[in-house]
Amino acid sequence: MKEKVPSYIVAQPPENPLMIFDGDCHFCRHWIERWRGITGNAVDYAASQELGDRFSEIPRDQFARAVVLVETNGNVFVAAEAVYRSLQFGGGRGWLRWSYEHVSGFARISEAGYRVISTNRTFASFVSQLFWGNDARRPTYFHARRWFFRALGLIYLIAFVSLWVQLDGLIGEKGILPVREFLPAARAELGVQAPLVLPTLCWLNTSNGFLHFLCGAGAISSLLLIVGIVPVVMLAALFILYLSLTIAGQTFLSFQWDILLLETGFFAMFFAPLQLWTRRAVEAPLSAGGAFLLKLLLFKLIFMSGVVKLTSGDACWLDLTALDYHYWTQPLPTIVGWWANQSPQWLKKISVAATLSVELIVPFFIWLPRRPRTVACIFLVLLQIAIALTGNYSFFNLLVIALCLLLVDDTVWASGRGKAQRPLQGGRWPAPVLASVMIFVLPLDGWLILTGLRPEARWPRPLAIFYGHIESFRILNGYGLFRVMTKERPEIVLEGSADGFHWQPYDFKWKPGDLRRPPRWVAPHQPRLDWQMWFAALGTYDQNNWFLPLTRRLLENSEPVTRLLAGNPFPDASPRFVRAQLYAYEFATPDERRRNGEWWKRQARGEYLPPVSLADFR
Repeated sequence: MKEKVPSYIVAQPPENPLMIFDGDCHFCRHWIERWRGITGNAVDYAASQELGDRFSEIPRDQFARAVVLVETNGNVFVAAEAVYRSLQFGGGRGWLRWSYEHVSGFARISEAGYRVISTNRTFASFVSQLFWGNDARRPTYFHARRWFFRALGLIYLIAFVSLWVQLDGLIGEKGILPVREFLPAARAELGVQAPLVLPTLCWLNTSNGFLHFLCGAGAISSLLLIVGIVPVVMLAALFILYLSLTIAGQTFLSFQWDILLLETGFFAMFFAPLQLWTRRAVEAPLSAGGAFLLKLLLFKLIFMSGVVKLTSGDACWLDLTALDYHYWTQPLPTIVGWWANQSPQWLKKISVAATLSVELIVPFFIWLPRRPRTVACIFLVLLQIAIALTGNYSFFNLLVIALCLLLVDDTVWASGRGKAQRPLQGGRWPAPVLASVMIFVLPLDGWLILTGLRPEARWPRPLAIFYGHIESFRILNGYGLFRVMTKERPEIVLEGSADGFHWQPYDFKWKPGDLRRPPRWVAPHQPRLDWQMWFAALGTYDQNNWFLPLTRRLLENSEPVTRLLAGNPFPDASPRFVRAQLYAYEFATPDERRRNGEWWKRQARGEYLPPVSLADFR
């Protein structure tokens, strides 16, 4: 390589490379702090006004036109070249100098861009303030990392405990879909491939005791993650435990927040500090690669949720009438959802437009500098709060908010940047490991997002084969909440009878039933049977493989199953018959509620399941 000819040569060079800038330039002072953070002690910085005539070989007006780098051999470089040569001391940035000297056109474009900024410093300073605020230094995320892992530990704890209290009735030995029957049937069909297709620790044991052990171990691991004990090990344990329960849970653990928790937990391992105990006084270095993977997940989740609404073919998103239906047709509305349904249509249309804007535009702010990124966090969190107030979506909203914390760098937190306050101790994942993860994540995530834009797109064969091998582990997923808006609300009312003539309803704890019972909050707990009843009502009983087993357990008066309900109308003896009636439910109007005290109104739609007895199952 031919040595670059310097702009000037000084007779008395400094001991360290010295970057000289115009101390009267606000933009220069702003960005020198960023470069200082990158290069550390490898480069010294000084305002030209402080140096006097130390370097007489350099014309005074040169300092007003551009930054000047004086190297230890006396060579002097200016403008964009000076910047690139100084940044090579920052580690990983030598490619800038190499590109300047070897890539055709790179130097010319760099210097032209530098001249545009140099001659428009006032405007450049305004743009810098607009996007970066008063601190242009590289962002750090020590506070965000700390609170993210606490929040993730809390969400895991909620997920395990919420499932724990329902476990026996859902998949226990006397539950609706016993895992002890599911796994042997899967092995008979899949053969030796079964453990790979259905990766769960329940292959070791399918007893109720083992299921409870998995939930208990998950709860303990969650608490250890919250206090910061060996976070990588705890995250690995939590992923394995929750994946095991997700597979064993079959249709009852097939919700988008279940797979989102698994994907978040998996990528969180690459952001976690490699420490035995994370304490505020002893911070480990940040993993930029791990942070990128989690931000990419947040981008994919929100952007795909917006895209699928427009590509689904459902006209109510385009004509902004989706909220005419959403508040009362969603699975488990809240009382705030009832009041929101009474709002004028113009407000509902504005709310739909705002939702689409947040989901389609705001995700791109994730990749922008501090201020737009903080704005993205605010809008995304507000959207999640609005969703949580009007509907019960388990821990989904908390999990999205936890991911949003990663958009807020240390400068925004009131207690300051944090990094400069204490030395860094501990480790982080090696760059080759993170690079290997990204090699398979980026193309698959890219294609998942593309399928949201173009649902008819066919997967390239290599990607399809690879995705087929990892899909069962739930570490890369597509998302799309409310793709098609439900425009009516069928509800199933299960009834039992001792004689076939007199029928008594089974009341559920949370789903609509009693017309006088107001919608209630239950999140972040998820009553999974109540949720599945909403899905079952949209189809037929033979399209839901768990519905007939549910009726059988009611005929048997299975205590673990009846515990999932608000009450058992047959506490002393099992019913001889069980049937299911279908009704169309809708929110009552304020006038109707004042007249009769009912929050819901309904109309009979006929029979969902004819009367059945245990003899029918035998």
